[in-house]
Amino acid sequence: MPITGGAPAHGTVAHLLPQTYKRLISEWLEEDTPSFDYGGFVVGEELAEARLLGKSKGVLAGVPFFDEVFRQLDCTVEWHIPEGMSFDPITHCATVRGPVRKLLLGERVALNTLARCSGIATKSLTLMTLLRAAGYTSTLAGTRKTTPGFRLVEKYGMLVAGVDAHRHDLSSMTMLKDNHIWSAGSITSAVKAAKAAGGFSVKVEVECQSYEDADEAIAAGADIVMLDNFTGQGVRECAKRLKDKWGRGARGPLVEVSGGLTEDNAREYVCEDVDVVSTSSIHQGVNHVDFSLKIVPKGEIVLPREGEGESMEV
Repeated sequence: MPITGGAPAHGTVAHLLPQTYKRLISEWLEEDTPSFDYGGFVVGEELAEARLLGKSKGVLAGVPFFDEVFRQLDCTVEWHIPEGMSFDPITHCATVRGPVRKLLLGERVALNTLARCSGIATKSLTLMTLLRAAGYTSTLAGTRKTTPGFRLVEKYGMLVAGVDAHRHDLSSMTMLKDNHIWSAGSITSAVKAAKAAGGFSVKVEVECQSYEDADEAIAAGADIVMLDNFTGQGVRECAKRLKDKWGRGARGPLVEVSGGLTEDNAREYVCEDVDVVSTSSIHQGVNHVDFSLKIVPKGEIVLPREGEGESMEV
């Protein structure tokens, strides 16, 4: 079944995308063919059909980007499995139809985007499943350690897997890290300046190295405190002290844990007083899901519609 944890109640994750993503795709296509399309000259404009094959186990993510690549090239895409669904190799995920030159023109841009986005969704779901099995019921989030120019795709992959994307950019929330604190002179000074600049609508989060840092940040008005690079035991003790003093639920601040969290150690940080577990491990250094786009040879019978989307031998 599709993953629905990150989808809005009245729509799909794709409905969150800004119209600017279409401009990004135009730029990617221009980058890939800045001058003459020599290979396209060889194959011409004959109408053709291509099969998108999922060749490694994964979660399908990045459908709107794949669709838009081929829409801009006057091709159509018919999906045989929904976005968010896990699949095993080899699965016929979609069929793309259009002039053969344009199928090949969009092939690499579309596949690269889909492979990266699906890899992030797959990794995100794996860690989410692990945390849920360990009894963690709150939020798993990514970070802002994304690839310049490709952030929208990477954040989208997290959302498809039901993971919180965290802040999207520097304008989304004020996060005060060690350099901010040192430059401002103190946590209290930094928080007060951030509150004055952002007003009531911009939350303030403070990166903290100790209970004392977090306590000062909350006293100064921080909405969220991030316990950075704590041990698992240190997190449990610090988070409990903060919640005992400042309150739980809507009355108290959010406690986030981050710094070096992976599938190997995330269980150590699971406790009821942690509201957010954030990690870049779900989107940095992630293996891509392997896809290929294969033109159907002339005269070959196209697979029947019934059963498409299931694993098949190729």
